[in-house]
Amino acid sequence: MSRAQYFLGALLLGSASALSWAQAPPPPAPPAPPVAAGAGMHAVPPSAADSAQLAAFRRAIRAKYDLKERAFAAHDAETIVTRFYSPDVVSVGEGEGIFVGREQIRPLYADVVRHNKVKIESVYTYVNGNAGWDWADFHVLPDDPKSPPFTFAILFLWSRIGGEWWCKGDYFSYGSFRSGKLSAPPAAPR
Repeated sequence: MSRAQYFLGALLLGSASALSWAQAPPPPAPPAPPVAAGAGMHAVPPSAADSAQLAAFRRAIRAKYDLKERAFAAHDAETIVTRFYSPDVVSVGEGEGIFVGREQIRPLYADVVRHNKVKIESVYTYVNGNAGWDWADFHVLPDDPKSPPFTFAILFLWSRIGGEWWCKGDYFSYGSFRSGKLSAPPAAPR
């Protein structure tokens, strides 16, 4: 298991003790990875035992995505910061930077919600107990008709805390998991 895989597992679990390389046991082996091909990502079907847990997780994060979409439409950054993301969120984005904690993502969202609407489309979802992740296409629709819409390929990292799913982190790049292609950032409007 690589250090990157181990770190991802530790981040998903939200446990500071899991970051100790020498003392913590390795996390469970991940499922077979999705394959990015010309037609996008293809998931390995869940077993019957996993289906109920996966369906419940998908419903819960879809409700969070709906909340985030409504908050963008209402230009409401605070709802996204406090009701979607956990206090210790880590967000990394191509061309945006690295943001740790709600205080660091608040100015980012205060800016982007003013001029955009979004639509979040899950492509591949995985859950195991209180941790899960979701590869998604994050479609951005600028309010300015001169600005073209664009899509981020985004990985959302989730943790169930006190019975509620919270986004503990995300990593995004220009492109689409559905199409299986990365893209250049959109050109500035003229």
